[in-house]
Formats: sequence, C-alpha cells, structure tokens
Amino acid sequence: MLVPLLRRLISVPVVLWATTTLTFLIIRLVPGDAVDVLAATLPDPRQQAAVRAQWGLAHPLWAQYATFLGGLVHGELGVSLTSGVPVGTLLAGRFPATIELAVVAMLLTALLGVGLGVVAAAAHNSWLDYASRGLALLGFAVPWFWFALMLIVLFAVQLRWAPVSGRLSPQIDFHPITNFYLVDTVITGNWPAFWDALRHLALPVLALGLTGAGFLARTVRATLLETLHQDYIRTARAKGLRHGAVILRHALRNALLPVIALLGVQFGSLLGGALIVESIFAWPGIAKMLVDAVFARDYPVVQGGVILIAAMFVLANAASDLLSSYVDPRIR
Repeated sequence: MLVPLLRRLISVPVVLWATTTLTFLIIRLVPGDAVDVLAATLPDPRQQAAVRAQWGLAHPLWAQYATFLGGLVHGELGVSLTSGVPVGTLLAGRFPATIELAVVAMLLTALLGVGLGVVAAAAHNSWLDYASRGLALLGFAVPWFWFALMLIVLFAVQLRWAPVSGRLSPQIDFHPITNFYLVDTVITGNWPAFWDALRHLALPVLALGLTGAGFLARTVRATLLETLHQDYIRTARAKGLRHGAVILRHALRNALLPVIALLGVQFGSLLGGALIVESIFAWPGIAKMLVDAVFARDYPVVQGGVILIAAMFVLANAASDLLSSYVDPRIR
C-alpha cells in the first residue's frame, strides 16, 4: 500500500504543474486580455498601457510565467484583475457550493447506476433488462446542457416544483457556518432552510447525476454478468442459495471492484459537467466563476480555478485507485 501511495503523491504535483502550464499558455493565446475587455471604461491608450503595466500584462510571456510559478510555490494564486480580491478568497467562497453539488450528484450517480446495472444483470434478457439498458443508454447519450434545459422547462416552468437558480430562497433566514448549506442546516437544526436547499439542489443534481448514471449502469451490468459465470457462483447456486442472495452476497461484491476505479473518473466527469450546469442554473460555484473569468480574461482567477479543479480530479482518482488496491488483494 505504501508504494502506490507514494507514487500517487509524487504524480500529483507533476500533473498539476502540467495542467497549470497548459492553462497559462492557452488562455493567453485567446485574442485580447482583461484590459481589452475593459476598453469601454478605459478609452485612453495611455490609461490602458498603465493598467497593463500595473497588472504585469506588459511583461514578456516568460516573465509572467516566472512570476506565476513563483507565487504558486509560495501558495499565492494572485489577485483577480476585475474585482481586486485575492483568488484564494474567491475560491474559498465558491468551493463549498461546487463540492456540495458534485458530491450529491455523485451519490445519485452511484445509487442509480449500480441499481440499474444490478436489475439489468439479474433479469438478463427480460423486459426489465431491456428497460434498464434503454434508460442507461438514454442517460449516457443525452448531453448535460440539453437535459438541464429540459428539466428547467418541465419542473421549473411548467410544474413549478423546483427553483431554477441559486442555492437558497431570499426569504429563508439562514446564516452559514462552513458554507456547505446541507451540513450547516443540519448542524443548526434549520429544517426549513434544509428542505429549501434540497429543492435548489434538485435540478442541477438531476442534470449531472442522471446523465452520469447511464455509463455506470452499463459497466455494472457487464461486470456483473461476467461475474455470474464464474465457478464460485455456480457453487453457490448448487448449495441452494436463491438467485437474489447469490447476486447480492457473492457476485455484486466482486463485480463492484472495477466500479470503484470508475467512480474516480466519474467524479472528474461531473466536475467537467459542472462548468455547463452551474452556468445554466446560476449556481454560485467555482465552475460558474471560472466561465465568467474566461470571458473577462481574468487570468489569475482562471488559473486558480483550473488548479483547484485539477487537484480535485487527481485526488479523486488517487483515492479510487488506493481504495481499489485496499479492497482487492490481487491489485496489492
């Protein structure tokens, strides 16, 4: 266990360095900078030149990169060019919203994906199998943005069951502690705020979780069907165990081993989908802030957001790999 852990810990800074370097270069290849975006408020070319010099945008690219790496080594992500607020402060304020959305969507993806996969494998070649596979294929094929818009049209506009934006209704009396609204409402016992936060989470979570559950369900079905043809499964059946007991007590445990590794990749996919879903639902998370910063050419905010998202992705994959090696002695 120690060697894989050390390998993962060594790879994390390398991956983050490569990701941040590519982000640094790519965003500067986009025509224009933050001063060009603000050109309407800074019509004088001398003012624009002074602002570029103040923000360090007039320096050569290698000098900007050296300054960026120097600040990164000291744990400084810079200051937002548009708001003047430190990037670390902005990320700390938006991080809980994105994590809350991704974790709840991940739970929905895991429960629904595993459930559909087990039903499809247990009722192989029956109408339940075809129905489960159809739902899984539909969820796998439908893009996030289209599904999010359809959820808004149905549940927010037509049925008026759920709000379409934000994390909490303005009339709710709530004072966050950690900025994880579900956790804070439970800690403080503010149940009206808890249910209102769940209502605001419902549509973004459905948009992310249902589309991700399709791929997971197909994987669970395939691995479970393969496991059901193993010798020890035939032995369990020969002992007189019921079909459901064989699946839940023997086959499912081994069939879920590849799924553990897949969940790490799925979590990263949810973070990628959050870029679209947070923008559609005006969810005040890191992804929406990152999209706004790209349009504003706010380089420090884009770089800081990408670093944080990449770190979450790498750590999620590392955790899933380590958990797989802990659960499965063959990997160890």
